[in-house]
Amino acid sequence: MDLGAAVSYEVLAAGTPVFSSDGEQIGKVTHVLAAEDEDIFEGIVIGEHAFGEGHRFVDAEQVERIYERGVELNLEAAACTSLPKPTKNPAVMHADPAATQAELHQGRLHRAWNLISGNY
Repeated sequence: MDLGAAVSYEVLAAGTPVFSSDGEQIGKVTHVLAAEDEDIFEGIVIGEHAFGEGHRFVDAEQVERIYERGVELNLEAAACTSLPKPTKNPAVMHADPAATQAELHQGRLHRAWNLISGNY
């Protein structure tokens, strides 16, 4: 099977087929996880797979090679069935917009009071 030339994770497109080490297509790339500013590849999230619902996470250490038309893993198809579901991003903060507006309003009042009272 011709997967094309080897490429960087930086150009890996969503929808690219993902293959096990024994050549079976196990899914398609949904998302590339990377810190591009630091040039750190974390792994990929795959979807449209045949072993359950939802997305599955493939760690960077399990990615053998990335090509123009496919990603090759260093796992056999049987091992791919136990790939974990991605966890929620711990860096994402959830805030109630109403609470955020209240904090913003309270901060403005506090700064105004400090300015008026000379506590600046």
